[in-house]
Amino acid sequence: MSNLVHTRIHNRIGFITLDRPKALNSLSLAMIRSLTQTLLDWKSHPDVSAVFIYGSHERAFCAGGDIRFFYDVGTATPLGDSALLEDFFTEEYALNYLIHHFPKPYVSLLNGVIMGGGMGIAQASPQNRLRIVTERTKMAMPEVNIGLFPDVGGSYFLTRCNGQLGTYLGLSGDIITAADAIYTDLADIYLPSAQIPALMALLEHGDHTDVRSLIRDFAQPFASQLPASQLASQHESINQHFSHATVAAIMTSLQQDASPFAAQTLKSMQTRSPLLMCVTLEQLRRGKTLAVADCLRMERTMVRHCFKHGEVLEGIRALVVDKDGQPHWSPASLADVSDESVQEFFAPVWPDYAHPLRELL
Repeated sequence: MSNLVHTRIHNRIGFITLDRPKALNSLSLAMIRSLTQTLLDWKSHPDVSAVFIYGSHERAFCAGGDIRFFYDVGTATPLGDSALLEDFFTEEYALNYLIHHFPKPYVSLLNGVIMGGGMGIAQASPQNRLRIVTERTKMAMPEVNIGLFPDVGGSYFLTRCNGQLGTYLGLSGDIITAADAIYTDLADIYLPSAQIPALMALLEHGDHTDVRSLIRDFAQPFASQLPASQLASQHESINQHFSHATVAAIMTSLQQDASPFAAQTLKSMQTRSPLLMCVTLEQLRRGKTLAVADCLRMERTMVRHCFKHGEVLEGIRALVVDKDGQPHWSPASLADVSDESVQEFFAPVWPDYAHPLRELL
C-alpha cells in the first residue's frame, strides 16, 4: 500500500486522503494500486456506507498522473514497450471504471488543482457521485498541452457535457473555475474552502443516513456566494465554433470571431499538438455513443499508440523536463495532419480477447 494514500473508517464513512503535496497529489502507480485495493475492500464493507476522497493540502486535489514518470520510463525503454507504463494505464483506467460503478455514495472534495487523472478519480456515476468545488478549484483536461489526449474516461464525461462544452475543454485544455465546473456538469455543489473544517467535523460526528444529502444541506447557505459562470456567457459561441467537423475548421471559425474569448481560445490551441488535437476530436466524436467501459478500452488502445508515436514524450520534455516551452510537434502544422495518421490511433493493438481491459462490462 502507498504511504501517499491514507485511509480510515469513521462514522460509517470511508475517508481517503491523497498525500503527495509536493507533486500536487499526482498519481503514481503505487497510489493507483492503493486506491484500487481500498475501494475493492470497501465495496461490501459493512461499516462503510459512503466514500469521501480529498487532498491533504489546499493547493490540490490531484493534478493528474505522474507525467515525469511517463517520461523517465518512456525514454529509458523502447517506446510503448515498458511494462511499467502498460501497468500504469491499465490499472488507472480499471480504477476509473471501479469508481464509476462504485455501489455506494462517492464524494470528492475538489479543492485546489484537479486535472487529468484527478478528474478520473472524481467522476463517479451520476447515481452515486457528489463533487464539491471551492473558490480554489482549478479544473482542466489539459492533455493536448503535452501531446496526449483527455483520457481517464474523458471520452465519456466530456461528451456528456451540454452542447460542445466538452469538445472545447478537450481541445483547448483551458482551466476552469468552480462556477464553470458546475455549469458544465463536471461538479455538483459549491462550498467555500473556509467551511471545509466544519464539513469534516460534521462528517465525522454528525448523524446521517445519506451523506450526500447531509453535505448538500450543509452547503446550501453558501450557494449564493458562487460567482456567475463565464462559460455560460460563452456557451452559444462555443457551440458555434466547436460544432465544426475538423480542428482546422474550428480554428478558422475562432479566427473570424473578434471576441476576447475566441482570441484567447485560439491562442491556446495554437500551442497544442496539431496531431493530438485532431485525435482528440475524433476520440470525443466516437465517445458520444460509447459506454464507460468501451470508452476506457478505446483510450487504452490510444495511449499505446501515443507513446509509440512519441508526441507525448516531446510534450513532457518541453513542459516538465527542459521547461523550454518549445515542443517540436510532429507534424508541426494542422495542414500536415492526415486523416490516416489520426485513424491509426484507433487501430486495434490486441485481439478483443487479449485487451488489457477486456473484463470491463
